[in-house]
Amino acid sequence: VQLAESGGGSVQSGGSLRLSCAVSGRTASRYCKAWLRRAPGNEREVIASIDAYGGTRYAESVKGRFIISQDDSKTAVFLQMNDLKPDDTAKYYCAADVYPIEVGFGISPDYRGQGTEVTVSS
Repeated sequence: VQLAESGGGSVQSGGSLRLSCAVSGRTASRYCKAWLRRAPGNEREVIASIDAYGGTRYAESVKGRFIISQDDSKTAVFLQMNDLKPDDTAKYYCAADVYPIEVGFGISPDYRGQGTEVTVSS
């Protein structure tokens, strides 16, 4: 499975960004997907995940502000980020695993993309 993120950039506090991830591979549509982020000096955190049936999970840090979704083919996954805060500044990664992906720290899905940078200024 290969993953390629796009859509990062710089935005002011309170703004929005939408990240996209193209998932390729023979069985890509069967995988559960997630978005992770790693802020400077912090551990990597799974912030949102979506399973093969469309069930979603969110970390408390983003609940109510971020929305994870996937297209009908389940080979593209998105992260709509609203009401962004400076604490959301991080490198964001798309990830995939055969099994549903829990949210939180210390979780390592089997596959991960190269990441895209998001910077939120105050």
